[in-house]
Parts: sequence; structure tokens; C-alpha cells
Amino acid sequence: MFFTYLRRELRRRRKAALVVASGLALGIALVIVVNSVSNGMGKAQDKVLQSLYGLGTDMTVTKAADPDNVQKPHFKFDAKGDGDDSTQSSDLVMAQGFTTLPTSTVGKVGDQKGVASAVGGLSLRVMKVDGQFARGKIQMEQNGGKGFGRQGGQSPQGKVVGGGADFDVNQYTVFGTDVTQPALGPLTSSKITSGRTFKTTETDAKVVVADSAYAKEKKLKVGSTVTIKGVKYEVIGIATADSGDAAANLYMPLKQAQTLSDNKDKVTTIYVKANDSQEIGSVKSAIQKNVSGTTVTTSADLAKTVSGSLSTASDLATTVGKWLSITVLVAAFLVAGLLTSSAVSRRVREFGTLKALGWRSGRVTRQVVGEAVVNGLVGGALGIALGLAGAYAVSAVSPTLQAQLGSSGGQGPGARFGGGGGFGGAGRQAAKSLDVALTAPVSLTTIAVAVALAVAGGLIAGAFGGWRASRLRPADALRRVE
Repeated sequence: MFFTYLRRELRRRRKAALVVASGLALGIALVIVVNSVSNGMGKAQDKVLQSLYGLGTDMTVTKAADPDNVQKPHFKFDAKGDGDDSTQSSDLVMAQGFTTLPTSTVGKVGDQKGVASAVGGLSLRVMKVDGQFARGKIQMEQNGGKGFGRQGGQSPQGKVVGGGADFDVNQYTVFGTDVTQPALGPLTSSKITSGRTFKTTETDAKVVVADSAYAKEKKLKVGSTVTIKGVKYEVIGIATADSGDAAANLYMPLKQAQTLSDNKDKVTTIYVKANDSQEIGSVKSAIQKNVSGTTVTTSADLAKTVSGSLSTASDLATTVGKWLSITVLVAAFLVAGLLTSSAVSRRVREFGTLKALGWRSGRVTRQVVGEAVVNGLVGGALGIALGLAGAYAVSAVSPTLQAQLGSSGGQGPGARFGGGGGFGGAGRQAAKSLDVALTAPVSLTTIAVAVALAVAGGLIAGAFGGWRASRLRPADALRRVE
């Protein structure tokens, strides 16, 4: 009887039911779109942060550079040969961005409570100066009688013409990575698109992986060689950064990087993965307390330094967007409740007659609430459909947002490791822009929330109408009889 009467009443009042359902649908659809865009913002920010940290890294441990002990570039060229020209080349390899830490610090960090794994890396900047000295030539001239030789004759005068120096300075970045732990470090933010990555046995091998942009610029490919300080390294792979901005131009085994820069058993950065993402704060505190003199930077700390349109859009989605969706949803609930209450007012004779026939107030209330819940579920279905369509439209358009990341005094991709490496070091300079495509993924949690809102909307609307219906008396119906 309950469902039969429910079906008949909804069919008879389908226009009013559709109005209530449409109001709820708009509110629910807006909630889905806003939540999906917020999720997309979070994924975009994670992608930007992974380009700095590397996939799977929760925090980094560094030691700020001492401004009074900064290594300054110094090149020394010796005289060569007796020929007309002398070609010179010199490489200066320096640790950049931070003060180096002993490799023993990696183990100390890894022993802290809550740390799943820790791995060290050495960030280097290579300055290569090469060019040619050209010897000048003496051009003889007569002194025009102003000078006299020993015999009273004219003495020829000479001047040096031509000659000089022509040198090019090329800078690029190298990152020494611990090949025995490939799951951590900045190389994890890139995909090998040609060749292969390091083998765990290549701890001291003369091999490198080149970033794709740098490889294109220098016309490198798998099998090519690069020379640093007279040592030849074979290119075994080409890596493409997921974010479009690589951590370094070249990657090599950590031991080789330490040897090149005369930093034996030293690292500049320790990458840390926590056992539980919910414990990152406590892990950070433990490291700061037990490993003195270091700076611990989490992904949340780094996220605060991201600016640009990505940050602005994220702020809008998390503040204005959420408040707007809440406001619209509350308005939809109130409108649904008022419309249901108004519908009950128009059904005074109906409910009064039913009570006169023996229906109790509770049964009348259940009937009204049942109709309102069905309206809410219909509105939820429509809202989910509209929300999915809106989220799909955002993903299809995929607007491009810019993220401003702190850079360093170095040049080219990967320069952010210098002077703070994007983590806020002393040498931090102008920001570097990254383009990130925005998507709006819809999670099952969002769908579940939408269904819950639909039911809640129906119950709220039913509560308004049920309360009104429960107060009706059979005598009210008799007064309306003409």
C-alpha cells in the first residue's frame, strides 16, 4: 500500500517533484565539480613537487650553505708549447646549493623512528671553460729619426698586434645518485625514454643518464660519450622529466660524482620516505632533534613556495569554490524543504481525509518523507550525471596552469639545486615557471558523498513536510470542503 500510494502521488505531482529534484541536482553537481577540480589541483601540485623531490619522497634533509665558506670559481691555465696558438680547456666541478654532509648522516637519518628509507645524493655544478690563446705578432716600425742606434743611425720600433684570448664558458648540472636504491631521489621523477637506467651493481661505473632536453641540445644519444675533467662517461639512457623540468642535466653513480668533485663520502641532500604519510610531522621533528645542524623540508613546506596561476586556482578551489558549493547546497536543501512543505499545505484535504479514514500521523509523515527521499534520490542521480559531465568537460579542455618554483643561481634545467635547489637556500634567485595541465578526476568517495547528500536533501525536505503533515487534523479537511 505504501509504495503503491507513493508511486501514484509522485506520478500525479511529477512537475513539482522535478522542480525539487532539479534544485538538489544543481547543488550536488556543483559539489562534485568543485571536489573534482580540487583533486585535480592536488594532483597537479604533487606533480610539480615530484619534479623537485622525486617520486616517493616525503621530505629532504640538507644543511644550509655557509656564505663565508662558499667555493668560488677558479681556473688556472699553464703556458703550452711554442706554437702560435695554445688551446686550453678546464672543468671546475663544485657541490652546489648546500653544505655537504658526511654519508654517515644518511644512516643516522634512516635510523630515526618512522623513517622507511633514506638515500643520499650529491648535486654538482660543472663549469667548463675552453678556448684558445692566440699569440700576438710584433710589427716593426721606423722611428722617423727620433731614435738612434749605437752608430747614430735609426733604431726600428716594434708593437704587438693581434693575439688575445677567446674562451667559452659552459655550465651544466650533474647529480650523483645512489644506484643501489633506485626508488628514491630526483631521477624517479623522470621516465627512461631511450636506453636504460642504472644497474644496482654500477656503483662506481663511468656511465651517465642524460636528460632529454640536454641531450637534444648537445646532440647526445645512447652510446655517446661526455667528458668531465678528462674522464669519459658513456650515455646509457635518456630520461624525460614528467613535469617537463628535469632535476639535473646528467645523472651518474654517487661515487663517481664524489670523486669528480673531491667530496669523498659526502652528500648534499638526503631523500627520506616515511612509513606513514600521516606521521611526516613527527618524523620531521625527530630528525631535527637528533640530527643537529640540518634542515628538514617536507612536501607541505615546499608546497607553500609554489606560486603562479596553479596556486591561485588552488586557493580559489579550496576557498571560494567550496564555500560557493556549500551555499548552493544549503539553499537547495531549504528550497526543497519549503516546496515540500508548500505541497503539504495544498494537500490538506487529502491528508485530513486519510486521517479521518484511520491513518495515524506517523503513517502520513512516513508517506511525505518517502516521497521527499525519492525526490532526493532522483535529484542525486541527476546531480551525479551533471557533475560527471562537468568534470569530464574540465578534463577534456585541460586548461594549462603555471607553477612558479624557486630557482638557483645556476643555469639551465636542474639549476634549482643550486643555492637552495628550490628548497629555500641562501642563493635562491628568480622563480622558474612550469606548465601543468589541469584535470578533474572524480573519485568514488566523491560519488559516495553525492549519494549521501541526495539522501540528506530528501530527509531534510521530508522533515519539513512531515512536520507540517503531522499537525493536520481531520477537521481541517472538512473546512476545505465546498
